[in-house]
Amino acid sequence: MERSVTLIAMFAALIAALGLIPQFTLAFGVPITAQTLGVMLCGTVLGAWRGTLAVLLFLALVALGLPLLAGGRGGLGVFTSPTVGFLIGWPIAAFAAGLFMHLFRQIPVGLAAGIASVLGGIVVLYVFGIAGLMVVLDKTALEATALVSAFIPGDLIKAVLAGFITQGLARARPDALLSRA
Repeated sequence: MERSVTLIAMFAALIAALGLIPQFTLAFGVPITAQTLGVMLCGTVLGAWRGTLAVLLFLALVALGLPLLAGGRGGLGVFTSPTVGFLIGWPIAAFAAGLFMHLFRQIPVGLAAGIASVLGGIVVLYVFGIAGLMVVLDKTALEATALVSAFIPGDLIKAVLAGFITQGLARARPDALLSRA
């Protein structure tokens, strides 16, 4: 129990630390950040439930006003911005990535983590991101999907990184990979 709480807090801190990497904001107001890499790693390393809890802890701290999102953003106002769909989707994306890691436990860790990151951290997350853009920016599904497609190359790079990082962690400390336990 104590170990789980520590890891959940550490991965929430990892997401916050990845927010310090400079962001690139697209013309329609949604930033490209490294924080989704942290969300992917929450699922691939901690597993579905612990990964979800780490992301929820991070989002609770953001809601309390801590400026932990990329660009120093925080507070309840970020939950009314164009990024709201992505923020709501983060815990579900972490859960999905962790679930896919568990389902793919028969294939090598790095490959499983890469696939889990694409399915959870991109496909599942984009469903929420598109819905958020449709509501906040009053876009059609097609328009919102076109806007979100700008994220695909960067997110694929993050998914590959998540695969390599998870594989490296599995080699260095196999017992630390809770998604396969």
